[in-house]
Amino acid sequence: MAKRKSSRSAVGVPKHTPNLPPHSPPLGKSWQARIGADRDALAEQFVESLSFDQRLARHDVAGSIAHATMLAKMKLISQDELEQIKGGLNKILADIEAATFHFDIRQEDIHMAIEAALIAQIGEAGKKLHTGRSRNDQVALDVRLWCLEAIDALNVKIADLQRSLVLLAHQYGSFPMPAYTHLQRAQPITIGHELLAYVEMLQRDQDRLADCRRRTAVSPLGGGAVAGSTLPLDRQYAAALLNIPAITDNSLDAVSDRDFAVELVFCLSLIGVHLSRWAEQWILYSSTEFNFIRIADAYTTGSSMMPQKRNPDLLELTRGKAAGILGNLVALLTMLKGQPLAYNRDMQEDKRWLFSAYDTAAASVTMAAKIVAHTQFNTQVISQRLDEGFLDATVMAEYLVKKGVPFRTAHHLVGTLVSLCETKNLQALSELPLDLMQQHSPVIAADVFEVLGAAKAIHSYQSHGAGGVRQLQIQLAKWDRQLKN
Repeated sequence: MAKRKSSRSAVGVPKHTPNLPPHSPPLGKSWQARIGADRDALAEQFVESLSFDQRLARHDVAGSIAHATMLAKMKLISQDELEQIKGGLNKILADIEAATFHFDIRQEDIHMAIEAALIAQIGEAGKKLHTGRSRNDQVALDVRLWCLEAIDALNVKIADLQRSLVLLAHQYGSFPMPAYTHLQRAQPITIGHELLAYVEMLQRDQDRLADCRRRTAVSPLGGGAVAGSTLPLDRQYAAALLNIPAITDNSLDAVSDRDFAVELVFCLSLIGVHLSRWAEQWILYSSTEFNFIRIADAYTTGSSMMPQKRNPDLLELTRGKAAGILGNLVALLTMLKGQPLAYNRDMQEDKRWLFSAYDTAAASVTMAAKIVAHTQFNTQVISQRLDEGFLDATVMAEYLVKKGVPFRTAHHLVGTLVSLCETKNLQALSELPLDLMQQHSPVIAADVFEVLGAAKAIHSYQSHGAGGVRQLQIQLAKWDRQLKN
């Protein structure tokens, strides 16, 4: 058979489209002794999952080798049979990864495709692999193994994005910029402070993934179809071979649980939301009206009609793709909510949404890191309008608090001074004469001008986690240490 080109996904093996040869004899199924072998061709296509679950091939082989090793330990198969099984499985996996393995949808899924190939290759020993095991606990294990690998791979990508943000924060960190609430100018902060806000979001994403990983790293292998097995299976031993520290305690729950997949897709959804918020912010910042940042040409597109356009399409797609991840989460939850115990074929569909959510989130994180690494802040543009909007009003109110004025009184007083500036067509509180300020409060002294103005205000912040220069240096040092490895 001619080799196909491999199309390797981020987590998994190459994707191939299984074919149904029109004149091939029907292949045997594990259950055909009970149900007739003849089945409508459309039905074969309707029930198959090989078109997407072949990504589990490596995990399926790993689980099968661990299971077979356990069977040999328990004297349920011989050592020679174990070696035959291991050799056959490794050969099959090599063929799959080399895109020379022939997938046939009449085998329905990756599990039966591999088992059928194994039996064809090594004969009777291959028929013993499924001893004490069902596809129900087999697929539950495979998906858990895939999720564990996906979490580890995604954490690396998230850390890369965090490093890109921290590097940009080092580059522009101490420059002041406006922070916004309600999309209105609020208070001055450093550019680095805003960039580190996204680093914090991403760290929570990593923390959630770590929690998800802990609950995912539980082996259902040995749960069987629904009630376990009468055979003396050493489930803990098989789990240890897969570097899984725990095993499930209830066979019903073991084969029907997909909480871990839902939790992972939720984590991916929140990552998508965080990236969408970042993308929205930078879409605004890159507009002519803001002009705070310039995204590199490599990450923008033009217009088919308007020659001057420079569109932040990759940011817009990052925002748009987050919707797909959220849709995958809703689909997965909806699929699970109506199922009685234990396994139902509905669960076959979980992998479509799980894989799609991961692929989208992983691609978005990777692209975000590249965009961040090639973006410049227009500090001159930002500084030209920095004192518009009375960003230092809160700093002045707290200046009055330090002079003994109750905060509510100080708040009212500064609000009055802002209104006075607007009446006099002044752009900043610092443009008010000192004697005019003192008419409203005698505690105001010449030292008020040491805190007025956004560029000065960012040196006044003292509280932990604040948006000023001193706290930025502390936070940058923390992230440098944390992301070093």
